[in-house]
Amino acid sequence: MELTVHYEEKPAYQIIIEKDYGRLLKALSILSITNRKICIVTESTVGPYYAEEVQKLLAPYVKQIIIHTFPAGEANKNLGTVQELYRDLIQHKFERTDMLLALGGGVVGDLTGYTAATYLRGIDFAQLPTSLLSQVDSSIGGKTGVDFDCYKNMVGAFYQPKLVYMNLSTLKTLSDREYFSGMGEIIKHGLIKDASYYQWLISKIDLIKARDLSVLEEMIYKSCEIKRAVVEHDPKEKGERAMLNFGHTLGHAIEKLMQFSLLHGECVGLGMLAAAEISRKRGLIDKALCNSIKDLLNSLGMPTHVTGIFIDDIIEASKNDKKMEQGKVKFILLNQCGQAFIDRCVSDLEMKEALQTILEE
Repeated sequence: MELTVHYEEKPAYQIIIEKDYGRLLKALSILSITNRKICIVTESTVGPYYAEEVQKLLAPYVKQIIIHTFPAGEANKNLGTVQELYRDLIQHKFERTDMLLALGGGVVGDLTGYTAATYLRGIDFAQLPTSLLSQVDSSIGGKTGVDFDCYKNMVGAFYQPKLVYMNLSTLKTLSDREYFSGMGEIIKHGLIKDASYYQWLISKIDLIKARDLSVLEEMIYKSCEIKRAVVEHDPKEKGERAMLNFGHTLGHAIEKLMQFSLLHGECVGLGMLAAAEISRKRGLIDKALCNSIKDLLNSLGMPTHVTGIFIDDIIEASKNDKKMEQGKVKFILLNQCGQAFIDRCVSDLEMKEALQTILEE
């Protein structure tokens, strides 16, 4: 299955969804890789599974191919890790005509993309996402970046990949927790853009939990379609793209305060519950939808409550997020299932009351 993503109304890159790496060489050949050096950027969890496979597949057809591995985890998504990658590229004399391959989840994709955007003022990179979250969200749309002082993606750039290639079989090696974390972004897609897709997710939940490849292929394709439509219309988040931040305003604050002990998708889920509660208290959605979101997260074993942090700290952290605009928190709320909107008037009291529903004493 394939999708073409456009940037400034011109075809920019292909999203290719496959069940192995069988078409990877052909997909990269379109980018004229024969006389280029390739650096596979990966992390310590994913690398042992797939890095050598990709290296052996491409080695006969490129000038040189190296593997750069950094320690896994959000805690390593920082400028220090980028500097280590810069040093490796300099040591191997990578030039602007060479290329990076991001092999891993969202941390790898974001960090590799930022490195590509800034090394020699920009070199090509391709996304080879291996987690559910990165396949449906972070690999698409050109957002790259790293964390700074525990603030999510505070340093970054908009920089488009040349290819996104998904091997669905990589999802089978994820832990249940990592796999279900990706569902946070997928559920979000239905809630903000497509009510029928949200209901489809509920109807297919057992097959999704079983990692049925045919269902996963359909689900990932649909989520990629939703994300593509949004980022094509608003590539640099001047308006509509902000809808994709549903659940992220408070979710990022929780993620920071929990020192990344919760996964990103888990924090997005908690943030969605809080945003849905604000929407309900304003009379925009009913209690049934709030309960439905909570039940869906529960069925996936995702947290619906968090402990060990304080409401006032979450609110304060949300005000230091990059989504602030003219000193106001930019919130995404629901008009109804499948329809979201941007709100800049959410009060501290509204946040406090919503957070009380997800915080345990």
